[in-house]
Amino acid sequence: MQPLIQLRNVTKRYDTGSQPALDDIDLEIETGRITAIMGPSGGGKSTLLNMIGGLDRPTRGEIEVAGVRVDRLSETGAAQFRRTNVGFVFQFFHLLDDLSVADNIGVAALLAGRNRSEVRVRVDELLGQLGLADKARHFPSTLSGGERQRVAIARAIVNRPAILLADEPTGALDRRNGENALALLEDLNRRGQTVLLVTHDEGLAQGRAHRIVHLVDGAITSDRVARMVA
Repeated sequence: MQPLIQLRNVTKRYDTGSQPALDDIDLEIETGRITAIMGPSGGGKSTLLNMIGGLDRPTRGEIEVAGVRVDRLSETGAAQFRRTNVGFVFQFFHLLDDLSVADNIGVAALLAGRNRSEVRVRVDELLGQLGLADKARHFPSTLSGGERQRVAIARAIVNRPAILLADEPTGALDRRNGENALALLEDLNRRGQTVLLVTHDEGLAQGRAHRIVHLVDGAITSDRVARMVA
């Protein structure tokens, strides 16, 4: 099977002559897996996600995601690619405070050009699936941290992206809500969602991820199977 994500000889330097943020990375990510990217701060984990999501470009190398050469896209092409192929979940949620929960989830679909009636049906589906139906008209400031992360995850998957990129999604949550957020990602994966997860917490990743890749100083230092696909 063709990998969903392929990085070939990818290097990223932010300043000429400095230590590269990514150093000649070769990596393949399979469809239908949860892959955890781990390592110390400054090791290149977030840079890797930004490259895959088309938010940044490599200094050298090739990046292919869902059959698209992301490194060759124009700014406009990269924005369209992100809207239709990639969902992002961040540590600090990045919800819009002046929009309701339902509107926060639906805005990404509207930006992707979907019609309002289709968006309403999809948002209602996700509200029910993620246990947020009673929060549809609430605003983010009234929600708990765990609820806000569920809204952020719903927004990330509203367009049914090929890949869900989660950058420290439990970092702003307590242990219980962090476990709940990862359980939600695992449930989405059982439904077919491919997840690439950045986390510092090996305890949280262990048992959830199918594969754990360690990234240190921009280089892959280990790559191992954590659990078999059911």
